[in-house]
Amino acid sequence: MAERGRGGAKTFACTCEDVTLAEVRRAFAAGHRDLESVKRYTGLGTGPCQGKSCVALAVRELLRLGATAEEAAPFTVRPPVHPVALGALAAIDPAGLAVDDGIPLSPAGVPPLPLAAPPHPAAPLPPRADVVVVGGGIFGLALAYELCRRGVTDVLVLERGYLNAGASGRNGGGVRAQWSTPTMIRLARRTLAIMDRFAVEMGVNVWLRRGGYLFLAPTREQVARIERNAALHAREGLRTRVVDPAEALRIVPQLDGSRFLAASWNPDDGIVFPWPFLWGYAERARLLGARVATFTRVTGFEVAGGRVAAVRTDRGRVACDTVVVAAGAWSKEVAALAGVALPNRPTRHEILVTEPLKPWLGPLVSVLGSGLYFSQSLRGELVGGMGDPDEPEGVVQGSTLRFAARFARAATAMVPALAGVKVVRQWAGCYDVTPDNNPVLGPAGYPNFHQLSGFVGHGFMMAPAVAELYAELLAGRGRDEIFDRFGVGRFRSGALPREDFIIG
Repeated sequence: MAERGRGGAKTFACTCEDVTLAEVRRAFAAGHRDLESVKRYTGLGTGPCQGKSCVALAVRELLRLGATAEEAAPFTVRPPVHPVALGALAAIDPAGLAVDDGIPLSPAGVPPLPLAAPPHPAAPLPPRADVVVVGGGIFGLALAYELCRRGVTDVLVLERGYLNAGASGRNGGGVRAQWSTPTMIRLARRTLAIMDRFAVEMGVNVWLRRGGYLFLAPTREQVARIERNAALHAREGLRTRVVDPAEALRIVPQLDGSRFLAASWNPDDGIVFPWPFLWGYAERARLLGARVATFTRVTGFEVAGGRVAAVRTDRGRVACDTVVVAAGAWSKEVAALAGVALPNRPTRHEILVTEPLKPWLGPLVSVLGSGLYFSQSLRGELVGGMGDPDEPEGVVQGSTLRFAARFARAATAMVPALAGVKVVRQWAGCYDVTPDNNPVLGPAGYPNFHQLSGFVGHGFMMAPAVAELYAELLAGRGRDEIFDRFGVGRFRSGALPREDFIIG
């Protein structure tokens, strides 16, 4: 499809999302050479057609621009193949569906498509760096940026895939200060303040919308829980209130008020679009001197004199003074390469998005107990997820019909009008869970082998604040109390209360 404009011919690569070839070219020029990254940078292929009408054109354009065959390999198409109404999915009994890995089976007699080889970056790794950060998600990139701001500029970030490949690019975008401990409230409030000015300071629009969070409490036990939290929030200066169903219905009239007894409401919580945060942190970190190496897998560590002396990768060895493991669900696996055991347990968490609707939902709504949550983006889609108590441990990112059926049943029960709304895409990421639902911060095993993990699916809303504090620590400027509270040694003493206000 083409149209004539003041700038000449304007060819659309993706008509679902109004992505032009010019935008594909700009993404490529900005360093997003592989199709998966171009997809996230532009929105190409994320609409109802799932890339059916745009991938071929985008691939041809990337190859013309100089991308390799590996870089132009088609991205993963997410289920469903065609948009499906939530009401139809709700009619499926999830009890009859197994918890599987979500990898689709090939039709009988049709061989599966071969997995595409990852792109091979052309630029070599540096022989050494003062700080090597393992993980190019929100934590790794925010830390690199904050270190550079404090004069520690010899920083190398290693990412095994493309930026936004992990949990940072697979979350629902919610940011809230409604937590059950003063420490987590403090960190979340600081993140909200950073996000408020992120677009101005970093030059990237992250679509922050302060629509609030509305937690629905269906049982007396859950009501008591939100009442305890509201008292803590008042002491911490938050505007959280416990409201009855009538007031909750004034906030979201479409809810079925018979399905909950009370709700916790804070209008200052918000929702963001996650992907631009990584682009902003990565670009600013690079401008300040840091290096970000994508498609680089860590394969081991070298130890000398009781310290980690080098990081080994599939692209070579990098000597270093300090290593920070910020690999999310892969942190346990990465730490084990150095002989360090973390108590973290990765588990899959699935999310879906619907067709765009007229604006009707201000806050992010979450149902305590079931783990259901959903919000509406600025473009009108509903974005929601729901944890599965039967999900086993493991880094699994396939999408399942079981999740779609469970979510659809819970969502249409709480908002019956959603039955006719169609799901256009679903995906999965991983929560990085610890025994007490609190993070793992600080050195582990070796004095220069730092851990920045275990945020139980809520790392995105903590990362900007924690990265500031961690950069202060590594730059020798100060030590916040969180590094004493959340060290890995606490699991031997069992001295930390469990954080219980987890969604999913």
